[in-house]
Amino acid sequence: MWQGLLLCSLLTAGGVGLADLPPLARAGISPLVLALALGVLAGNSPLAGRLSGAGPGLAFATRRLLRAGIVLFGLSLTWQQVGALGPRVLLLDALVIGAVLTTGYLVGTRLLGMDRETTLLTSAGSAICGAAAVLATESTIRSRPAAASMAVATVVLFGSLAMLLYPLLYPLLGMDEGLYGVYIGATVHEVAQVVAAGEAVGPDALTNAVIVKLVRVMLLVPFLLIVGQWWLHRRDTEDAGEAPARLAIPWFALGFVAMVGVNSLVALPAPLHEGLVHAGQLALTMAMAALGYETRLAKLRALGLRPFLLALTLFVLLLAGGGLASRVLMG
Repeated sequence: MWQGLLLCSLLTAGGVGLADLPPLARAGISPLVLALALGVLAGNSPLAGRLSGAGPGLAFATRRLLRAGIVLFGLSLTWQQVGALGPRVLLLDALVIGAVLTTGYLVGTRLLGMDRETTLLTSAGSAICGAAAVLATESTIRSRPAAASMAVATVVLFGSLAMLLYPLLYPLLGMDEGLYGVYIGATVHEVAQVVAAGEAVGPDALTNAVIVKLVRVMLLVPFLLIVGQWWLHRRDTEDAGEAPARLAIPWFALGFVAMVGVNSLVALPAPLHEGLVHAGQLALTMAMAALGYETRLAKLRALGLRPFLLALTLFVLLLAGGGLASRVLMG
C-alpha cells in the first residue's frame, strides 16, 4: 500500500509544483492534468517495473481518494448560487448536457466505431466538468485506465482552446457581458477554464460564468445515477445467462450533494473550509496521478485519432449550439 501512495504523493507534488510555474499558471493548466502527465511518463518508464508492490496504493487512490475528492468538491457550491440565476439556467445546463451526451455517444459508437467506455468518458468530460466528470464516470462504470486518460487528454485540449477562443469571440457575437458569461459557463469544459475565460471578458461575465458552471457541475450527480443503471443494464443484456450484476450506486455523488447542503446551511470557519477544499483537490490530483501511472501508451496509440475527432465534434456543438441555446433561453 505505502509504495503506491508514496508514488502518488511524489507525482502530485510534481504536478502542483509545475502548476505554480508562471507560464503554466498563466495558461490555466491545473495540477490534475500535470499529475496525470507525470504519471503517464513514470508508468511507461523503466521505473514501473521496479515498483511491483505499488498496486494496492494505486487502487486506493483511484477508488477511495477519487470518491473522497468528489465529495469534498461539493463545498465549492451552494444552493443559493444555484437559485441566483433562476430556473432557466438549470434548463440551459440540462439541455447542453443532454445534447452533448446524446450526440457524443451516437457519433462515437456509430460513426467513428469507438468503444463505449472511451465514448462515454469523452462525452461526459465535454458535457459536464472536464477531468472531474471523466474521473467520476470512470469510478461509476469501472472503465480501463487508457480510456479515462484519453478522455482527459481530449477535454483538456479543447477546453484550453475554448479558454483562449471565447474572449476573442466576445466582441463579435453581439451578447452583453452578463449573457456571454452564461454562455461561457454553459459550454466551457473545466471550472478553471471557465474562470479564466470569464475573467478575460469582465466581472459580470465572470460571476455568471462561475454560477452557471457550478450548476452544470451539480448535474453530475443525476447523470452518475442514470448512467450507473444504464451501464449495468447494458452489461447484463450482453452477459445473458449469467447472474445479474448488483447495481453500484455512486454513493460519493450523494455525498457531493450532502456537502453542497452543508456549504449552504453551515458557515464553516474559513480555515476549515479552505482546508477541506484543498484536501479534496489533493485527493483528486493523487487519483489522477495514479490513473496516469496505470496508463500504457501502447493502448492510447491503439485508439488513434478517433477520440480527438469526437471531442472536436462536441467542441463545435458546444460553441455553436450552446451559443444559440444561451441566446434563446437567457437572452
